[in-house]
Amino acid sequence: MRVSERSVERWRRQWREDGESGVRSKGSPGRPRLGEAQIAKLERELERGPLVNGWEDQRWTLARVKTLIGRLFHVGYTVEGTWALLRRHGWSWQQPARRAIERDDAAVELWKKEVWPRVKAPRRLAGPGSSSRTRPGSR
Repeated sequence: MRVSERSVERWRRQWREDGESGVRSKGSPGRPRLGEAQIAKLERELERGPLVNGWEDQRWTLARVKTLIGRLFHVGYTVEGTWALLRRHGWSWQQPARRAIERDDAAVELWKKEVWPRVKAPRRLAGPGSSSRTRPGSR
């Protein structure tokens, strides 16, 4: 049967202590599942948006959804498991088509005019070059 002696002893002990219920399968220890009511609550929270749920912008990321699930239901999912859960319930990956609501065009223009010229690296002036490592500038 390709079973270790230790496993057989453990099963025998469980049979003696608890009978048939002691050796019955407990099921797969696979990913935790949310019930339909929990899925409905999660979808309502996702529709309310990240701002309402404590994040600074309007982007739902998988990490944020994972955190939200943990906060609401005290259930741990991996990022990959979160994506699988969302896909199973009809959610899709999306990228914003427009600029963020929070964008301040006046502040962006001001930054481009005043800050960017100061932080931008100046162009190097063209000077004599060298292909020699030992004697720079010799031609």
